[in-house]
Amino acid sequence: MAIQWFPGHMTSARKKAAETMALTDIVIEVLDARLPEASSNPMIEELRVFRQRPCLKILNKADLADPATTKAWLEYYNKQKGVKAVALSCKKPADVARIPAMCLTLASHRGTTLKPLRMMIMGIPNVGKSTLMNALLKRRVAKVGDEPAVTKSQQKLELNDHMILIDTPGMMWPRIAHQSDGLMLAASHAIGRNAVIDEEVATFLAENLLQSYAPLIKLRYGFDTADKDAVAVIEAIAAKRGYRLKGGAVDFEKACMTLLQDYRLGTLGRISLETPKSRAAMLALASETVTTLGTTENGVDSLGED
Repeated sequence: MAIQWFPGHMTSARKKAAETMALTDIVIEVLDARLPEASSNPMIEELRVFRQRPCLKILNKADLADPATTKAWLEYYNKQKGVKAVALSCKKPADVARIPAMCLTLASHRGTTLKPLRMMIMGIPNVGKSTLMNALLKRRVAKVGDEPAVTKSQQKLELNDHMILIDTPGMMWPRIAHQSDGLMLAASHAIGRNAVIDEEVATFLAENLLQSYAPLIKLRYGFDTADKDAVAVIEAIAAKRGYRLKGGAVDFEKACMTLLQDYRLGTLGRISLETPKSRAAMLALASETVTTLGTTENGVDSLGED
């Protein structure tokens, strides 16, 4: 199942964001540290590059991500022109307090009472933008929830006499190009449940965990994963927890939700769903697939000409 989720209000949010970016100095893009590229909206990159705006990429929820993988992502982003990346948790005031100074380093021509630094906070739904906004201002000005797309309109607020914050609604993009991106986003609860099949998402997550974090499964649920595939892992969770339907069959759906919640809350441990290397490999494979399909459609067999 290809996952797509683009609620109606996001079309107007994109148009408003394009207008507002012309009047801002820096983009603060909030990403999920567990899946930085999958959680990066390509429309945001397109808009900021067009306007030539520098970007502070915040890898939020870093306390839930694999530290070694996060380090690799920071190195990856900090090599990019006009970009500075930092990993933190927007729930930690000391982490958030570092952000204004970092923004000033990217736009040193602003930041005075006459020319305040205008910072635009952007990102996908449920990635922590509202939590960041509230932490920066040290008061509750943005609604925070555990469901995607809570914020639906922009708001502009003064951080101090030389800095202005503009909060924007979480924005998805019209078409998620890669199926694995959609599944990672769904696993991390950036996409509304009405657009996904929880069992499919949980099976994808279990496959990822088996490949990279099998010891965490054993530690959390108390069974060996050596002879199990993703479906068997979920069935084993149901058996261990006593999740049964009437008639005695395992409650697969309930076990799926347990696995997803344990991942989302960090109960399973610090887990990253993609690395710079895995991302590059996925994109290369996708490119090869497109090339092969294009060749076949033009009447040339992939093994040679007819």
